[in-house]
Amino acid sequence: MLQSTCIVLISLMCTFFGFGRAELNFTLPGQHPNPEAVVQEVHRRVNASVNYRRSMLQVSQQDQSSCLTGNPIDDCWKCDPDWPNNRQRLADCAIGFGQYSMGGKNGEFYIVTDSTDDDPVNPRPGTLRYAVIQTEPLWIVFPSNMLIKLSQELIFNSYKTLDGRGANVHIVGGGCITLQFISNVIIHNIHIHHCHPSGETNVRSSPTHYGWRTKSDGDGISIFGSKDTWIDHCSLSHCKDGLIDAVEGSTGITISNNYFSNHDEVMLLGASDDYLPDTGMQVTIAFNHFGEKLVQRMPRCRRGYIHVVNNDFTQWEMYAIGGSGNPTINSQGNRYTAPSNHNAKEVTKRVDTAEGEWRGWNWRSEGDIMVNGAFFVASGEGVEVKYEKAYSVEPKSAVLIDQLIMHAGVLGVGGRENNLGMWTKGSEGGGSGFGSGPDYTDDFSGSSVPLSPFTSVLVSPLIAFSCLLFYKVHPSFL
Repeated sequence: MLQSTCIVLISLMCTFFGFGRAELNFTLPGQHPNPEAVVQEVHRRVNASVNYRRSMLQVSQQDQSSCLTGNPIDDCWKCDPDWPNNRQRLADCAIGFGQYSMGGKNGEFYIVTDSTDDDPVNPRPGTLRYAVIQTEPLWIVFPSNMLIKLSQELIFNSYKTLDGRGANVHIVGGGCITLQFISNVIIHNIHIHHCHPSGETNVRSSPTHYGWRTKSDGDGISIFGSKDTWIDHCSLSHCKDGLIDAVEGSTGITISNNYFSNHDEVMLLGASDDYLPDTGMQVTIAFNHFGEKLVQRMPRCRRGYIHVVNNDFTQWEMYAIGGSGNPTINSQGNRYTAPSNHNAKEVTKRVDTAEGEWRGWNWRSEGDIMVNGAFFVASGEGVEVKYEKAYSVEPKSAVLIDQLIMHAGVLGVGGRENNLGMWTKGSEGGGSGFGSGPDYTDDFSGSSVPLSPFTSVLVSPLIAFSCLLFYKVHPSFL
């Protein structure tokens, strides 16, 4: 509540008193005082993981080092053979500006046993909606493959982790996910797709409050005035508006290891050039794969500090990174593969801004790999040096990117050739009565994944035993 009040007051001051942009130094709740230090820490973590992997390969050629990729997030938890009984370790593995997100760490486990969502005001215990509106920290898990077709926006409360590891979990429908004036949310290993506008009805946002919601945009994930958010290993596609939008003074965000595909306006960071609180927005975009049939906004930035590091951009139709309102864009160690269209080779786009204005913006490219004629137009102090570095990178860096993003997107069931935590797979034990049509399929790495439109009645011993034996599960959650 304090954060939203501060943002509103700042906005009103700008509107009514006409302060110049240079006269105000905005500091959002959760904004890091030294963003360059966060950038350096990301590089330190990557280098440490890469070097450790190399040392392990030199010592042994056996499978014991096969789980190591050099990706510091995955190497933090994935090499633990007992990770299902140590799920909350994940909260210690984030990097970048969203590294302080606790999610539901130290909270109880909540097992989603009911995939329905037919009452957004009075959700039943066992549903996902019932879990995310609670006030206490919760670590939310799924005992089986599940399709959750939302009737309205899924409005989160603070201190929640959505952990889809070990199951094939798809969220589609109205909304979809809304993080509004909250903090400490982790969304991990979830398919989010075919989200469409909803609203003009009442929706519950906490156990004690529900209210009227106007029409939503149809984003996959909408981050509105929130901080300390981490979105990791998700697959996002086919939404009406953006796949991930962060606006209205949101900050402390890491978007990592995700797979984006089949979409026009992929990611929006800041909704208005005139909204000055977004100057304090800080976002890390790392180890993502921007895949097939994407058009633009990877991301599209207004104000703030955006660190784009070690991502793979495999073609775009218009541009990859765009912006207005003088954002800082720090692009490091990415691979940009331009489309065949000769008029769309440029990675960058300054939106509706004259060159005389954007020449002073701090857009830098360092260690990026340009493929198929791609080029990054840098700007700001030292532009010539940073521009040349984008073309003098050593070839081995291309191999490093393949290594770092090799498991981008959802892991395990429904993932791309990765059976981590697999319980069932197709005819080997998957549910029957698969749905069809766009609401029941997710285009992921060029293939469609069939989903059961109902929750499986089989509860995995893997999660059930770990939750019941090692953690207390509140009776109201069962």
